[in-house]
Amino acid sequence: MIRRIIVLLAVAAVVLGGTAGAVVAQPDLNEQDKRFLVQVHRANLTEIQAGKLAQQRSTDRSISDIGKMLVDDHTKLDESVRQVARQAEVPLPENPNVNQREQFADLSKLTGQVFDNAWLAAMIAGHRQTLVRLDRELSEGSSPEVKKLAEDARPVVREHLSLLRKARGGIMSPSPSPSPSPSPDGTMSPGHEGTVSPAPSPGGTGE
Repeated sequence: MIRRIIVLLAVAAVVLGGTAGAVVAQPDLNEQDKRFLVQVHRANLTEIQAGKLAQQRSTDRSISDIGKMLVDDHTKLDESVRQVARQAEVPLPENPNVNQREQFADLSKLTGQVFDNAWLAAMIAGHRQTLVRLDRELSEGSSPEVKKLAEDARPVVREHLSLLRKARGGIMSPSPSPSPSPSPDGTMSPGHEGTVSPAPSPGGTGE
């Protein structure tokens, strides 16, 4: 009788051990999670490049400050994305997608206030799209780790969007100062910097 009980316990251990192994082996990410990691990584790369470009090209200090904020914040966000993707064995692309690269190339050709307006419009559109992707991950994702990325990124992206919208309103407001002389390429000269209504500080609160 004792021998039979020992045999039954051994069989049960094998069965339960196999079941536990199967549970651990099951993927924790669904297709939405994997797609989100790739998309948000590309968005981060795009925002980092765009932020650096704003610091180099914009003649408006407030826009340069927002550009620096984008670089800092999206670099931190992407570090978390890379870590989760590495643990989940999800390969990430090395560069933004074709459309994002083309948009960056177009912005790189602009200068002065023309650049500022185009850059703000592009960043607003990009952050709105990112918010849509974050919300989709929160509603359709299955991985707690990936959904946590979306949850943590959402207030940061909302704050960026709020500041970008306010900066666009300041740039497009009538200037109380005399109109500056255009540079040879038809854009506003660097001396126009002080005539643009200032955008809110990057340290402000979000929407």
